[in-house]
Amino acid sequence: MGEYILEMNNITKVFPGVKALDNVSLKVRPGSVHALMGENGAGKSTLMKCLFGIYHEDGGEIVLDGKPEKIMTSKQALDLGVSMIHQELHPIRFRPVMENIWLGRFPMKGIAGNKKAMIEKTRELFEEVDLDINPEVLAGTLSASNLQLVEIAKAVSYNSKIIIMDEPTSSLTENETQHLFKIIRKLQDKGCAIIYISHKMEEILKIADEVTIMRDGQYVGTWDASELTTDLIINRMVGRDMTNRFPPKEYQPSDEVVLKVEGLCSPLPKSFQDVSFELKKGEILGIGGLVGAQRTELVEAIFGLREIVEGTIEKDGKPMKIKSPRDAIRENIALLTEERRATGIFGILSVLDNTVIVNQKAYAHGGVLRDSERLKAAETSNAELRTKTPNMDENMENLSGGNQQKVLLARWLLTNPDILILDEPTRGIDVGAKYEIYTIMHKLVEQGKSIIMISSEMPELLGMSDRIMVMCEGRVTGFLDSGEADSVQVMNYATKFMQ
Repeated sequence: MGEYILEMNNITKVFPGVKALDNVSLKVRPGSVHALMGENGAGKSTLMKCLFGIYHEDGGEIVLDGKPEKIMTSKQALDLGVSMIHQELHPIRFRPVMENIWLGRFPMKGIAGNKKAMIEKTRELFEEVDLDINPEVLAGTLSASNLQLVEIAKAVSYNSKIIIMDEPTSSLTENETQHLFKIIRKLQDKGCAIIYISHKMEEILKIADEVTIMRDGQYVGTWDASELTTDLIINRMVGRDMTNRFPPKEYQPSDEVVLKVEGLCSPLPKSFQDVSFELKKGEILGIGGLVGAQRTELVEAIFGLREIVEGTIEKDGKPMKIKSPRDAIRENIALLTEERRATGIFGILSVLDNTVIVNQKAYAHGGVLRDSERLKAAETSNAELRTKTPNMDENMENLSGGNQQKVLLARWLLTNPDILILDEPTRGIDVGAKYEIYTIMHKLVEQGKSIIMISSEMPELLGMSDRIMVMCEGRVTGFLDSGEADSVQVMNYATKFMQ
């Protein structure tokens, strides 16, 4: 593969109260896929943000094509041939897809933008990456998976020598992931290097040439992917053996029904129709299905975020009328949403405020908030989840994606819910943090709480659910007990109306 196209030597980055990077090195060859792995908070995204000019390293050097560079802005990085697909997408939702792609570099006709040329360039780009999306459709109307594919196409449009992909498949189906791999191989053939951040072990072993592992802001080592196994990667990431991906089940759900949903329908066209199921006390009910199965829409309706036109919901045998999330919270129902950046976190607020915001009334006496009580509650709840943060005053947006997810879970645990709805609870979270969240889930059901878990990760769905409800195109297609369920059965139900 020749000389290194990128050398990051002894990179150090310090934030107030924490050393995020401690003499980290990374060397990437042209035309290679170089996986960058580590637990949440290991420093992977921080290192890449230094390369892309979002952060400025406090020590060390960056060498591109044998030439030392001081990258001060993202525009400079792009000019040097480095582009980045971020883990959290930030499209301009009320503008067309094509404008999102060519933002800051519109084709011009005189002093005005050339719309016709922009449409043509976008179509050529989409044809190159085999993407069937109308360039003129508003970005906000696209699904999370299509937005991810558009972002990948945008990165390709820069003709970069290095493309950083931070969790690029977090919103993609298996077919879309294979499509991405085809794009990556085309880029490799052109000599482009890919730095690939992912927690999905199977992907890494399939697509990567080399793997660099980080832990606690430090460099652990680099290995040929062919030398590694899932167990070796996990051991080097977490610094300990993890013989089981899921904690052992030491509980048994009762026969008591805590939530009963019958004939639930949303307004047409296209959403869930005639959905019925029961949730038992002390049970984890998994909901499986492919993109478009309307799983998220269903749980959002139960939580009062979407309209219901038919059907009933009972909790503990009593009918519920939930018109808003406030009503759901009063009924001791909590919802951890799928898109933490868009619908979960308050980025400019502190970890403290993000943790206690739903439960503020519990810390008010005579109309006055008691800061000491708020702080104690936030510290205790986050300590249980081992959230990595310098302190409770840290801005939420400065935490890694996985630690943001832990704060959101800590937020809802403070409300002491009877029913906790988790929509893709471990998306973008490393294997060690996943295990911690799984352990918390088991503790909750042991206490008699009940959990509804949407998951697109088959091992998680099979490994954590007591029962699995599968949906396809807005309808329930089947139920499976955990002891008898396998991936083939789940996929058969998930594609029932597509066959």
